[in-house]
Amino acid sequence: MQRRESLQDVANSVGVSKAYIWELEKGRSQNPSMEMLTKLANHFQVTIRRLVGEDPEAKGADEDSLRMFRQFSELTSAERAVLDDMIQSMLKRKKAKDDSD
Repeated sequence: MQRRESLQDVANSVGVSKAYIWELEKGRSQNPSMEMLTKLANHFQVTIRRLVGEDPEAKGADEDSLRMFRQFSELTSAERAVLDDMIQSMLKRKKAKDDSD
């Protein structure tokens, strides 16, 4: 999604404020509506999965991520829940570290 557009251009295109687009870009705005995701995906001409980083087949996806994605489907729901808890914990620690830097 390297279209080299200004935040204002994107905001104008999807009908929101520049500040809101900035918050989304920085990961500071949680849970945008499906309508907003659809507008952004249409604007950038990508799928919603690609937009939110959940497309394992996306151009540039690294091999480790693809391998882990394939292995994930072999786990039971309980094992997936444990793995999800671990990932969420790691992300919280990373965010706390990033916020303190």
